[in-house]
Formats: sequence, structure tokens, C-alpha cells
Amino acid sequence: MVALLAFFTQVPMAAAEALTPAQARSIAKQAYTYGFPLVDHYRVQYTYFQDRQHPEFKAPWNTLHNTARIYTPDDKAYPTPNADTPYSQLGADLRSEPLVLTLPAVEKGRYYSAQFVDAYTYNFAYVGSRTTGNGGGRFLLAGPDWKGTVPAGIDKVFRSETDFAFVFYRTQLEGPDDLVNVRRIQAGYKVQPLSAYLGQPAPSAAPPVDFPVPLSAAAERSDLAFFKQLNFVLGYCSIHPSERQLMTEFAKLGIGPGMTFDEAALPDEIREAIKAGIADAWKDFESLGQQVARGEVSTSRFLGSRAFLGDNYLYRMRASVTGLYGNDREETLYPPFYLDANGQKLDASRHRYTLRFAPGQLPPVNAFWSLTLYDAQRLLVANPLNRYLINSTMLADLTRDPDGGITLYIQHQAPAKAQQSNWLPAPDGPFYVAGRLYWPQPQALDGRWQVPKIHRLD
Repeated sequence: MVALLAFFTQVPMAAAEALTPAQARSIAKQAYTYGFPLVDHYRVQYTYFQDRQHPEFKAPWNTLHNTARIYTPDDKAYPTPNADTPYSQLGADLRSEPLVLTLPAVEKGRYYSAQFVDAYTYNFAYVGSRTTGNGGGRFLLAGPDWKGTVPAGIDKVFRSETDFAFVFYRTQLEGPDDLVNVRRIQAGYKVQPLSAYLGQPAPSAAPPVDFPVPLSAAAERSDLAFFKQLNFVLGYCSIHPSERQLMTEFAKLGIGPGMTFDEAALPDEIREAIKAGIADAWKDFESLGQQVARGEVSTSRFLGSRAFLGDNYLYRMRASVTGLYGNDREETLYPPFYLDANGQKLDASRHRYTLRFAPGQLPPVNAFWSLTLYDAQRLLVANPLNRYLINSTMLADLTRDPDGGITLYIQHQAPAKAQQSNWLPAPDGPFYVAGRLYWPQPQALDGRWQVPKIHRLD
């Protein structure tokens, strides 16, 4: 990262810039929109791999952690957690050497995947059922500065743009009695430093990192210390050539790798302009959310690689807030249900709802599909059935309509006994339903399959 820091030392610091409040507001809005995914991702990664006292701590860096259970309402680290593929998680520190990841062979018909995410929150690689098959393999994950030789026995090499990366494994659970099989598969996931894989001495350790305590999710939305944490994260990121001019603009406010954002040194009018810029970013975020709710913009456009998203940082921000670590559309399609068929927000304190799949119109997938219900904070909802979703592995237990279709009942109070097998419990208030189509078929991706609508029953 030496050349990167040298680049920024040539950029005048904020104290040398004569910015108007309007200019500061515009730069702050852009920098906040750009930086929110990096800062929020850091919050989660710190919780998972650095803060050993936190209840959400998983494992130290470069150590795989398996969660051999489904997520519940007690899991609150990030929004819209998946509740039908138990997770395995790896926080990768790639500064000193690459890692070798081994995946076992898995029986045909069971979905599994490993999603590679960099500090920008771009999905930069996948292995598993869709991309490399169920036969397993060995994969090398390297950081941006590694210049070594790829050893024999490696099936593919993936390179992260950032020194720290996240690998997110998903293993399909085929019902409550299937956990023993999921644990067996997870036991076959292995992670080794390259030196250990080769049976060689380890290289010199990277310098210790003084990880700052992250802001809370609430504080990230307005606290100007946000930009200090963004500077920290950017210090471990390679800046893409397409973003050098953008970084030059950010540097006028002291934002960038190796720079100092000093809130106290700013004139009052500039400090207030920066706060207004943050508020402007959230206004754009809400406006985009309204477009999504009206069906004008598909959520599938928010998730993916740098090549897919380009410079649409608002889309990247939207994905981080509403579904951090979501998959590329080819891996998982996420049809959202924010409104009912009349265009009204979903609220189970006022209405009961149904969602019906007509005969032959179940979601077309190569793996499986699910519908998961969340509250207004996008967290799972506690309920007497401990049922947080309905998915395709439950089809045999669902009651069919006379014509062979399936009607789901989405409401707070239990429906009639004959309908309870098809009940998706909702909170006593606003809620949101996330559809997930794992390894969607072409007719789901190109629009030939139409997503059904949620209808008010009363």
C-alpha cells in the first residue's frame, strides 16, 4: 500500500482547501454514499473476528467458524439474515500470505456455496454448486499485493482488492433432522495459510493492527466520526484506477487512506454542511427504496462485483443497509415484498394477507426457494411456531388448494386450524418478506416467471 499512500500525500489536506459549504455538502454526500458499505461491513467484521467479548464473535482472523444451526430472532448483527442455509464464516487477513480453502464433495442435489466479499462489499468470486459443482476442490485466496507462485493442486485462484476479505459459506439444510448432515459437510471446510498447505515455514507476520472500536449501526447514520472509520478501512484497500479522481475530491475534506478527518478543526458552517450531506445521502437512499417498493427498480441490480455495479455507489449502499452480504443475481434472486397488491405497506397489526402460487408457478430454481419474514428492522420475528420462513423443502407439508396451487397465510394471529400448515407468522406491526431463489433458472432471471403479489385478506 506504500504507493497508494504516496499518491494521497500529494493531495492537499482539508485545511488547505477553500471549500464553500455547498461544495463540502456535495463531497460529503458522495463520500458517505461511497463509504457506508465499507464502514458498516467493518462493524460486522470487527464483531465477528476481532471483538472476543462480543456475543456475535465467531473466530479469530483466518480461522473458519461453522454455525451448525439456522438463524433466529436473537441474531441481530446485520439485517435480513438467512434462515435456511446454516452459515460458515471466514475473516481473511491476507497481508502476509494467501489462504488455501478446501471444500469437500457434497451429494448431488444439495446446494452449497462460498461467497468471497472484499472490504468494499463487492462479491468478487464464488465456488460451490453453481460455479464449480458439488465435487469440492482447493482454492487460493490472495490479497492485492501477493506476487508468489501458485502451487500444484490448486483449482482456482481468487484475488481480493483489499487486504481483508470475508468468505461466507452457505450449506443447504433440508429440514430440522438434517443438521447432522450439515455438520458433516461443514467439518470438511478447511482453511490453511499457504505456507501450512506447502509444509513450509510461515513468512514474517504482518504488523499488528490497532483496530478502532466501530460505531454502532445507529451512530453510523449521522456521527461525523464515520469518516475517521472510513479512512481506517481505506488504508487496507487498493484504490481502483477508476476511483482516483473521486479520492482526490474526497481528500478535500480529509477523507482517504492515510488522511486525517478532523471534525473539531472544521469551521462550523463546513461541519454543518457535512452533516447536511449525510442527510442528503439518506434522502437518496429513501427515494431509491420507494422505487424498489413500486417495482420500478429490481433489488437484483444492487448486488454483485465491481464490474457489475460500476460506479453506482447508491446501489451498493442500498444493498449494504437492506441485505448486507447478499448474493449476485445468478446465485440468488431476491424478489422483495414491501407492498400489498394495492400498493400499501404491509402491516399485520391492521390486516391479514395471502400469497398464492398458481398451479405450475412455483419459483423456478436449480436449487431451492424460500420466503422469509422480517420485522420493520429487517430482523427475524419471534413466533409460537418458531417458523421464520416457508421454503421448497416444506412443500410436502403444505396444504394444496383444490386446483393444486398453494396459498400462504401471512398474519399475526394464527389462522384457522386447516390453514396453519401454510401460516407464515408476522409481527403485530409492519413487516417485510424476502424471497430467495437459489441458483435461479433463466425464466426467473429474464422475467418470464412473474413474482406473485401479496393480497389483503380483509
